[in-house]
Amino acid sequence: MRVGVFTALLANLSLDQVMEKLKALGIGTFELGTGNYPGDPHCKLSLLESKTALQEFKAKLEDNGFSISALSCHGEPLHPDARVAKAQQEVSRKTILLAERLGVPVVIDFSGCPGDSDQAKYPNWITCAWPPHYQDLLAWQWEKKVIPYWSKRAKFAEDHGVKIAIEMHPGFVVYSPETLLRLRAACGANLGCNLDPSHLFWQAIDPLKAIRVLGDAIFHVHAKDTQIYDANLPTTGVLDTKTFTGERGRSWLFRTVGYGHDAGWWGEFISTLRMYGYDYVLSIEHEDSLMSAEEGLTKGVTFLQNLVIREKPGVAYWA
Repeated sequence: MRVGVFTALLANLSLDQVMEKLKALGIGTFELGTGNYPGDPHCKLSLLESKTALQEFKAKLEDNGFSISALSCHGEPLHPDARVAKAQQEVSRKTILLAERLGVPVVIDFSGCPGDSDQAKYPNWITCAWPPHYQDLLAWQWEKKVIPYWSKRAKFAEDHGVKIAIEMHPGFVVYSPETLLRLRAACGANLGCNLDPSHLFWQAIDPLKAIRVLGDAIFHVHAKDTQIYDANLPTTGVLDTKTFTGERGRSWLFRTVGYGHDAGWWGEFISTLRMYGYDYVLSIEHEDSLMSAEEGLTKGVTFLQNLVIREKPGVAYWA
C-alpha cells in the first residue's frame, strides 16, 4: 500500500510544479481529475485527439517516476436536465477511454441522482421511507434511470479494461454501502467503490465495519477525515446544510487526516483494508476549510507515511 494525492488540491499549479512538489514529499503516484467537478487542470481529455500529445504526457510521467492511481470525473450523470446529464456523461465516457490508453485501472465517479419525473429540473434525493409516494419515486428512479444508465456504463468500462469506482456521497442515490452494493448487484462486479471514510463518518456509518461489508468492491480509497462537533449536533443533526465556511455552527466538517480521528484509528483502517484484500493507494483529498491546501497536504502526507510501511509501486491490488 502507498500514499497518493488527488491533485485537485493543487489546481493552481502546473503538472510540472505538482510533480516537483510531490516528489519532495516522497510521493510517486497521484489521482488526476479529467472534468466535471474535479476540473481537469492536469489531465486533459484532449489527449484523446493526439497520439503525439498522449505519448508526450506518458513520457513526462515516466521520466518523473509517477504513476496514476485513478482518473476522476465526479459528476451528475443522472441529472434531470438533459443538457447537464449529456455533458457529464460525455466526460465520463471520454475518461474511460483515456484511462484505457494511459493504462489506468480505475475511473472514479459519483452515481448522480435523478429528479422526480422526466420533466424535473433538479435532482430529488429521497432520505426517508414515508409518506408512501417516496417509495414509489425511489423505485422509479432506480428502475428507470439508475440501473439502466449504470449497467451500460459499467459494461462500456469493462469492454475497455477499466473498472468504475463510485464514490458514496449523500445527495446522490449511492451514498452508503447498502446502496453501493445494490447498484453493483444490478450492474456487475466491474462496478465498485472509491471508499472515502469522510462521507461515512457524518452518516454514523463506521468505515471499519463498512470495509467488512464492501470487501472486494473497494477499488480505490480516499484519505480524508471528518470531525464531528457534538456541541452543535443537538441543534443541527447530521443533515447539516450550512455552507462549509460556516464552521462555527456546523455539526461536522471535512478535515485533514488525523484531525478527526487519531493515528490509532487510521492504523486500524489501513490494516482492515489489507485484511479484506485492498493493497493499493490511499489518495489524499483535501477539503479542510480550516487549513490551506499546502498545510493539509504536508500534514496529511507526513501522517500517512508514518503509518504505511509496505509499498508496491505501480502494482494494482487486483493485478
